[in-house]
Amino acid sequence: MIHRLEKLRQEKIYGVRQVRTWREAATRFLVEFKDQPSIGLSASHIEQLDPYIGDLPVTHIDDGTLAQFVRDRQKPTKTAQGKFKPGVSNRTVNIALQRVVRILNLCHRKWRDAEKRPWLESVPMISMLEEKKSSRKPYPMSWEEQALLFPELPDHLLRMALYKVNTGCREQEVCKLRWDWEIRVPDLNTSVFLIPAGFGGRSEKAGVKNGDERLVILNNVAMSIIDGQRGLHKDLVFPYGQPDQFGPTSMHRMNDSAWKKARVRAADKWEKAHQSPAHPGFRSIRIHDLKHTFGRRLRAASVTEEDRKALLGHKNGSITSHYSTPELQHLIEAANKVSATDSRGPALTILRRKLG
Repeated sequence: MIHRLEKLRQEKIYGVRQVRTWREAATRFLVEFKDQPSIGLSASHIEQLDPYIGDLPVTHIDDGTLAQFVRDRQKPTKTAQGKFKPGVSNRTVNIALQRVVRILNLCHRKWRDAEKRPWLESVPMISMLEEKKSSRKPYPMSWEEQALLFPELPDHLLRMALYKVNTGCREQEVCKLRWDWEIRVPDLNTSVFLIPAGFGGRSEKAGVKNGDERLVILNNVAMSIIDGQRGLHKDLVFPYGQPDQFGPTSMHRMNDSAWKKARVRAADKWEKAHQSPAHPGFRSIRIHDLKHTFGRRLRAASVTEEDRKALLGHKNGSITSHYSTPELQHLIEAANKVSATDSRGPALTILRRKLG
């Protein structure tokens, strides 16, 4: 207590600034921004940073004190089961470093001590890692590759993948899809889904990526998948998660071991059929590549950019949930252009790969 009073006296009389630690600043950030959709992700990165800089004064946070954190995050490790685990991507490291910059900026620009002085006099420049060359490029599948991959998937994952590659939905928009989001369109004898902006993605606070409602147009294939799911669960369209005490749940993610094993088997089949190596993008194809595939096929089918944005749930300046019946019919017709094998799709995709 005496020591604390002396520090306060020095701050008051001599203008000695109280030195805040990174942990103090990070804790304040988590408290003040607890309602932010991405706070769970921020908390995870802050927890990983704490052993490296938690006890350091905010004045000592710079490239040098962060260097070991960056090296360790990129270093390959082994799991408890002895399996090889690669280091994280440059993008993942940069997300953590961006949280550091954000908190240091708050220390400098917003947070003040009792004498109205900033916690930090100036913010150092924190170097980010290069992302463009190291990032995994999108990989839209050809129809032939889809024909090899999808039969390798277990039934529940096949249904979800078919729905995803025909709607362009994001992974969590499929995993968490609910029946009460379905809206019947009697004039067209079909349905659409309207995903609320704050539906919750992988965490309860996460939502639709662009912060707007997401209108999901169903082409013939997607509609057949939806009809096949009716009656499985009163709330969930794809009730394939681990059951809890109340019964079936939604899956946490589609990118599980079944998906990863299926893509390897599919690539092996491709190599056997063609007597040449499969494209690395196909051998490691991601769930999100199904969305890229849908977008690429729409473009190959000469669907306009405005319609592609509407079908993919991208912002285009319009209110996506306000469509007339003729407009919905137009979008459904556009989506149906990629609901069956289109011979133009594979050729254009292969040409792009060769030129790239």
